[in-house]
Amino acid sequence: MPIIPPRIGLFGGSFDPPHLAHLALGRLALAALALDELRWLPAGVPWQKAGRQLASATDRTAMLEALLDGEPRCVIDPRELQRPGPSYSVDTVRELAAEHPGSALFLILGQDQYAHFDTWRDWPELLQKTTLAVAARAGQQVTAPPAVAALAHQTVCLNLPAMGTSATDIRKRLAAGQPVVALVGDRVAGYIDQHQLYTQSEQPDTRH
Repeated sequence: MPIIPPRIGLFGGSFDPPHLAHLALGRLALAALALDELRWLPAGVPWQKAGRQLASATDRTAMLEALLDGEPRCVIDPRELQRPGPSYSVDTVRELAAEHPGSALFLILGQDQYAHFDTWRDWPELLQKTTLAVAARAGQQVTAPPAVAALAHQTVCLNLPAMGTSATDIRKRLAAGQPVVALVGDRVAGYIDQHQLYTQSEQPDTRH
């Protein structure tokens, strides 16, 4: 019988903190893309968020472990935390393509990221080596920037129900002393409380 190449999803982000909307998207991707595994890739130094101090790599990894406890086919891949310098998806894709030759790689991202995909490092190479799985919330249209639309590439739309959850809002709620269990789940909320994370109001990101 022919060997079927593995289908691997790549879900990167700062996960600061990880929350239930992340989990919902991960579960959707696993089912809709028939993935053999979904690799969660916490960023070491996310180049898009250079103006804000993240929670430590240890804390973000521990929160992801709490969120994903018991979730089948989910793997936390720490390579971007261990890599010096900014975290670029293309470096991770190159490594995984070499480690798993012939595998089908699916890069999971949101419509807001897809709309600016032409700002990513070596984005044409990403189009060649992966299928883009774009999460669009209810009523959102999946639209590529002109430079990306001009190049042939494979895209799958993941229809994510509107949840109204963002890590920024969660951090603001925590800084104000408000509960977040309904947004992050019991385990992640317990870890945040135990380690007193996000108790200070963050400074606005002034980058343009």
